[in-house]
Order: sequence, then structure tokens, then C-alpha cells
Amino acid sequence: MKEEYNLANMKSRPNPFAKQLKQQVTLPLGIDVIEYFQAKAQEKGISYQELINLYLQDCVVSKRELSF
Repeated sequence: MKEEYNLANMKSRPNPFAKQLKQQVTLPLGIDVIEYFQAKAQEKGISYQELINLYLQDCVVSKRELSF
């Protein structure tokens, strides 16, 4: 392995994982909603943000409709 690389001659290419990236958003959520997902996330051993993301992904995949 070289000690130093010259990146000036490197060709750029698009990120093949760009569609899989996440975008940070700010949502006003009720305290009861946050507490619910925090409790469920603690049971599963993941962060509540990740649990909310997984739940919303499931809604997208299953094309779940809202009921008011």
C-alpha cells in the first residue's frame, strides 16, 4: 500500500447508495407518541427514532391507509 495517494486524478462517480440515504426532518410529535415508541424501542433494544422509521417504512410497503 502506498503511503500517500494522489486524489487529484481520481474520477468521480455517483453514489450507488444515494437512494438508501436518510433525510433528517423535524416533526412535532405528541409526548404520548414519543413515550410509546421509546418504551417499545427499549424492549427491542433499538433507538426510538429507528423504530419510528421502521414503522413508517412498514406503512409504505403495506400501503396502509389512515383511519380518522
